[in-house]
Amino acid sequence: MLAVAPLAAAELLTSGAVRERCANITRAVEAGRSKHFRVDRSRLPIAARVVAELTRGRYRTLAIPYHSRWRHFDVGGRSRVSELNRHLACYAEDDRLRAQIDLAVISVLLDAGAGPAWRYREPGMIDDYARSEGLAVATLRAFMSGAWSASPGEPLRVDAAALAHIDAATLAQWFQVTPGNPLPGVEGRAALLRRLAHVLETRPDRFGLVARPCALFDRMHHAPSISASTILRALLEGFGDIWRARGEHDLDVPGDVWRHPHAGGSGATEGLVPFHKLSQWLAYSLFEPFEWAGIAVTDRDALTGLAEYRNGGLLIDAGVLRLLNDADRGVEWDVGSEIVVEWRALTVALLDDLAGLVRAELNLPDLPLAAILEGGTWFAGREFAKRLRNGEPPLKVKSDGTVF
Repeated sequence: MLAVAPLAAAELLTSGAVRERCANITRAVEAGRSKHFRVDRSRLPIAARVVAELTRGRYRTLAIPYHSRWRHFDVGGRSRVSELNRHLACYAEDDRLRAQIDLAVISVLLDAGAGPAWRYREPGMIDDYARSEGLAVATLRAFMSGAWSASPGEPLRVDAAALAHIDAATLAQWFQVTPGNPLPGVEGRAALLRRLAHVLETRPDRFGLVARPCALFDRMHHAPSISASTILRALLEGFGDIWRARGEHDLDVPGDVWRHPHAGGSGATEGLVPFHKLSQWLAYSLFEPFEWAGIAVTDRDALTGLAEYRNGGLLIDAGVLRLLNDADRGVEWDVGSEIVVEWRALTVALLDDLAGLVRAELNLPDLPLAAILEGGTWFAGREFAKRLRNGEPPLKVKSDGTVF
């Protein structure tokens, strides 16, 4: 394993580093130095119109919320967030925020790709939910049942004592996994939760004696505002060590960081590109709990678009990205392969450009990127995939349950 000094690795723990390294890769691709993709910017306005039209259909008043886990909890028209809030009504405001942070953390960390076959059915209901929404409902139901709490009298929490004993069989039970209902990466997801437990237990300076994820933000509860960059930095520094055991590459760097020959940089971080997809998805998903508690979130567009297969799929299916070798569609790629890293980097860079065009289409110049994703690019990518490939992305990526 190639160790990167902590100070050097810290250079990669910002959304600015994500944008910079993704831009480097994008410039190289546009200069014709890629073996995998070409960029056709003339298709960006077409993609923007598709996104804007979908946004108007989904949010007719254009009151567009953030792209966050809280949208998925209410899938199927059921107001599960209101149900949760009724259970939290007797909590003090600080404790409500703690519970909401705990839920967002556990649900997002378990939100890697669910694959095409897996389904979740709520107890007593007849509807099945798939993919990200199914994982959201499953984690919410487990949370409300006290699955992540070691305190029987306080089920609506996540703590190290409970997570330390989570194995694949336990997780499979909560997610209704069977041979006929397979979920990719169950072992990886369970191991991720155990690593989270270890971090919560061994860093009392960050997580206190309660050893709960929410403790990371306890000192910020009474601030009038918090910046998106502060939220992300706290998540990356607080939870970075849970990614170290992934073992898919030779880097001792926390987070969603990969190699690419055109990533740029210098010194120990040369050639490395960070994405921090799940961490940024989690940061977006914490905007609302903070705002519900009266804490304004500033600098929201400091975060990037999410480097995942719905946003990236939109760019391929809309013709903004063109694969040089169509046979690449039939290969199942490792997440650290050059083509996947490049695809993700192009996704981040081009989403910024697409966002400006979507704002113009909607005549909403100040629309946050998080709302454009929700309106939005993520759903447009899903609609293309549903129409063209029965929901599958244009490139197949092996899931270990911890990245996508």
